[in-house]
Amino acid sequence: MKKVAIVTDSNSGITQEQGKDLGIFVLPMPFFIDEQIYFEDITLNQQQFYERLEADANISTSQPSPGDITDLWDSILKDYDEIVHIPMSSGLSSSCETAIMLSDDYDGKVEVVNNQRISVTQRQSVLEAIEYAKQGKCAKEIKELLEISKLESSIYITVETLKYLKKGGRITATAAALGTVLNLKPVLQIQGEKLDAYAKVRGKKAAKKTMIEAIKKDLEQRFKKEYEAGKVCLQAAYTGNDEEAAEWEKELKETFPNMEFHMDPLSLSVACHIGKGALAVACCVKHI
Repeated sequence: MKKVAIVTDSNSGITQEQGKDLGIFVLPMPFFIDEQIYFEDITLNQQQFYERLEADANISTSQPSPGDITDLWDSILKDYDEIVHIPMSSGLSSSCETAIMLSDDYDGKVEVVNNQRISVTQRQSVLEAIEYAKQGKCAKEIKELLEISKLESSIYITVETLKYLKKGGRITATAAALGTVLNLKPVLQIQGEKLDAYAKVRGKKAAKKTMIEAIKKDLEQRFKKEYEAGKVCLQAAYTGNDEEAAEWEKELKETFPNMEFHMDPLSLSVACHIGKGALAVACCVKHI
């Protein structure tokens, strides 16, 4: 039986410490603050990041360098036979495409999963990969299984401020100004590759209600068979708003009392694009 290593990036929400506990490797996502490079959970933590964000520092995201990726793979392959690499969605970053290209030089020893997930749904793929490896599946088999089920998840997100969506070019300055005056809160969705608009409502309370109704619809229609069989897990995420996140967790658990639940802070490279105060809810079909 081949010894298979699991690699992901910090967009999964899995910290370096959690990665060690799980027996996997977490590639830290780089980003720039005032033109200086930082690595998530290595040279900057969540609290320090939000302090810089609220101070209006110039923050931009990047992707791991090819050298950082291959150096990690090379070091892992000294102790393992194969690697399953699970990056963030190819629709949200070119890091997946880069990893696929680099893997061509590894003679099948590195399999890159284009599973079109991020954050808590990406984490679920990692957990399933770990179990598949324990079952004795090879890297190629694990990749195939994860890509078959890649669209069996949903994420809904709302933001506190429109500032960062405007900065990233997702909405115009006029729309951001009008939305701020009217207290409009967009609800965004990820179902597959892209981050798309789902709804636009007045106020955070309405946004949370809209997200809960969206998840209910997914459970009752899109994932009906799996939900009734108890094979869907519920997840949540947030950006820097710990108290609000705790209330959000309570509300979700009360609404969906019998579902497996997990919540994480969103990764810093995601927070760059949506700002502090965001809330998200997600669900995934479980295969393990």
